[in-house]
Amino acid sequence: MAFITFQPKDYFNTKLYTGNATDNRTVTGVGFQPDFTWIKLRNSVSQHELFDAVRGANKPISSNLDAVQSTETNRLKSFDSDGFTLGTGTAVNGSYTFSSWNWKAGTGQGSSNTDGSINTTYTSVNTTAGISISQYTGTGSNATIGHGLGAVPKMIIVKNLTNANAWSVYHASLGATKYLALNETDAAGTASDRWQDTTPTSSVFSIGTNANQGGSYNYIAYCFAEKKGFSKFGSVKGNGSDDGPFIYTGFKPAFYMHKIYNGSTGQWLMFDNKRNESNVVNKFLKTDSNEAEGTSGTANQVDFLSNGIKIRENNGDLNSSTSNDYLYMAFAEHPLVASNGIPATAR
Repeated sequence: MAFITFQPKDYFNTKLYTGNATDNRTVTGVGFQPDFTWIKLRNSVSQHELFDAVRGANKPISSNLDAVQSTETNRLKSFDSDGFTLGTGTAVNGSYTFSSWNWKAGTGQGSSNTDGSINTTYTSVNTTAGISISQYTGTGSNATIGHGLGAVPKMIIVKNLTNANAWSVYHASLGATKYLALNETDAAGTASDRWQDTTPTSSVFSIGTNANQGGSYNYIAYCFAEKKGFSKFGSVKGNGSDDGPFIYTGFKPAFYMHKIYNGSTGQWLMFDNKRNESNVVNKFLKTDSNEAEGTSGTANQVDFLSNGIKIRENNGDLNSSTSNDYLYMAFAEHPLVASNGIPATAR
């Protein structure tokens, strides 16, 4: 079978930039028109800013807060062919350094998905990359939502847009009886009113009556299916050693998120290959915190290898005792795709 390499910037890319507090500031070099852009100020305290094309560019939500969606004219103003345009808002374009993580879904707002018992308002989907973004209105009753991926999602992140509720996270390593919150450090909780104790299918995911994802409110859902050679979602058991576990992904990572989910509380850690261009990868941000980037000492550090991640620290958030388990999501630096269009493992 012949293989061709598609560029790392086709469906995911981290773009670093320095803010200048000027209006209509363009950030280029993403490599595509993003549909989901996540921005974090690095060298000072500031909330995370998440934007997507389904809700509209000027509507941020924050991963570290339970706050509702707002409409802001001075934050992200548009998604462009090679990046995005910013206003003067300090959280995205102050005189600081920033990291932006960008994903490509369906290039634009998309259309209604009617596969579930609730039709989505809009669903933007990229089946090749395994990424979809859906907006829907809950009913306060058990329901199903179509995601459009044509594959079973391994991770689903949901936020109530119109009521101040915590984020809800489904991860295949936890199963459908449990949930996490992107804005909290808590260990995984158990509740049947989150995902109805029902594993997602290749067409829909289930929501219960909990206001975090199934009340009579508006919601946004980011769904990710695993694609060989491009993305990986799984779990790893800690070993309490600086010579930590190796996580096989089948590709060299460009982005890695890590969270303890049992035995203890712990923060969601975010690493990428742009803030650290070589090993050791020790610059981290936290989805649940407005803190500046952590870089001191050896508090949290990993290696990005050609086929996975090596944990290099004995740390509660990253790698404590063997009684603790951690989930992760990872995206590739140099994914490969076969000539038939199917992503493949790294050589």
